[in-house]
Amino acid sequence: MSTITINDIMSTLPHRYPFLLVDRVLTCVPNQSLVAIKNVSVNEPHFTGHFPQSPIMPGVLQIEALAQAAGILIYKTLDQLPNNENWFFLAGVDEARFKRIVEPGDQLRLEVEILKVRRDLWKFKGTATVDGELTCSAEIMTARGTLK
Repeated sequence: MSTITINDIMSTLPHRYPFLLVDRVLTCVPNQSLVAIKNVSVNEPHFTGHFPQSPIMPGVLQIEALAQAAGILIYKTLDQLPNNENWFFLAGVDEARFKRIVEPGDQLRLEVEILKVRRDLWKFKGTATVDGELTCSAEIMTARGTLK
């Protein structure tokens, strides 16, 4: 599948600024894997309070970016868009490790791979890198749910 632009991402995910953490999808192989990028800008609101003298992207937001990439892969695999009865939520994070600081100006490369699908539960291996250096890795689980 070709590059997925921000407009397509926004039609696939419900997130919006400041919480949309995927800027572009470079490759998507439905039912297999996805590679995306997040451009890290000094203007993001978490930098004003997360070590303001030497701002770094919080690890939890790196995990959230991986979860959003996984969400895009789910909807592209199912060939569906989310609706009130078809949402996928972060259900678990295992084996999370943080190896490198992410700073403003970095481009975070997000890679997710489907490990297992059982009904409405999906499990992914996720890695984030900057310039080929691992910043974080985790196993991410999502579950289908509904919004009221």
